[in-house]
Amino acid sequence: MPAPRKYPDELRERAVREVRSTGRPVAHVARDLGIHKEALRSWVRQAEADAGERGDRLTTAERDELKELRKEVAELRRANDILKAASVFFAQEIDRPRSQSRRPLDHTIADSMKPGAAH
Repeated sequence: MPAPRKYPDELRERAVREVRSTGRPVAHVARDLGIHKEALRSWVRQAEADAGERGDRLTTAERDELKELRKEVAELRRANDILKAASVFFAQEIDRPRSQSRRPLDHTIADSMKPGAAH
């Protein structure tokens, strides 16, 4: 679970809107609202990326998608590792010499279907 945000979403939105709509310097708006200027600068950059005004940052939607894809890749890698281990196990079972007392399943079924076979 992510850490709680230091600043409420409403304050973030208000601060970004003020910087973008008034053109006031980030440092001035940050000081007036009691926000660290680098935090506000980061929010403004992210808002610009989300609006398609910046090509040097991922949008929020792209970040969310990337996070989900990374999680999916990790799950698939774990599943792949499990399948690899299972295939090694079953390959060893197939290669193991059979004892004389064990009969293949198809013969057992065929034998039980013969007339006079005990049921």
